[in-house]
Amino acid sequence: MKGHPFFPHLMAMLEAADLARGIHAYYLAKGFTQGTKSGPTDLVTQADREAEAAIKDLLLSRFPEAGFLGEEGGSEGGKALRFVVDPLDGTVNYAHGFPFYGVSLALEVEGVVQAGVVMDTARGEVFYALRGGGAYLDGRPIRVTERAELLGSLLATGFPYDVAQDPENLTYFARALRRGLLVRRPGAAALDLAYVAAGRLEGFWEVKLNPWDVAAGWLLVEEAGGRVTDLEGRPYALGHRYIVATNGHIHEALLRALLQD
Repeated sequence: MKGHPFFPHLMAMLEAADLARGIHAYYLAKGFTQGTKSGPTDLVTQADREAEAAIKDLLLSRFPEAGFLGEEGGSEGGKALRFVVDPLDGTVNYAHGFPFYGVSLALEVEGVVQAGVVMDTARGEVFYALRGGGAYLDGRPIRVTERAELLGSLLATGFPYDVAQDPENLTYFARALRRGLLVRRPGAAALDLAYVAAGRLEGFWEVKLNPWDVAAGWLLVEEAGGRVTDLEGRPYALGHRYIVATNGHIHEALLRALLQD
């Protein structure tokens, strides 16, 4: 892995993730103010903003030629090489003390994600991957599960903040439940994807996610031997409306279950 051309970027991303973890912990202990963005359930806290600023400062000081796309600050700089960052994935969980949240960092080069880090900052677990170099959890290689039966597989999904106005995923969710599928809704897509990569989930799907939600987790799943597509089974691309990630073995069955009444 050390010989990979983007290994230095990965090391900096791991350092930046640890900075974010410290900021998350600081505001949990001190207390924080919070506001809203697109609606009353779309929360943002001091921890979101300060973590993104710290991550951005560190990464762009090391790689000044890079662009940056963050959830809180938007896009700046070039797109040939850019960091794609969610400084606090699972803000609602964080704000309520529900310990399922983290930070997601990816390096995108000419439209291809080459490195990814997802840190569970509540537990301290670190998932990371380099394209062609495998996926890891705390230094140990991880793989998706070998389960081939959809029934009995553990799945996860989530819902957009505007679900009342755009209830599309409620239809897919209901189809899954009617088939007796095991579905969880933890509330942090980056960690859901990391859990697929680590074999803790067999599959995940969601609608209307942003690039910073999924860039790192997408690479983790693929490097762990899984499959990531849109809802029609086409290769996934950042910014697409739908994402489906599985261990590969249940992929076609899950797509059918979501699409067929």
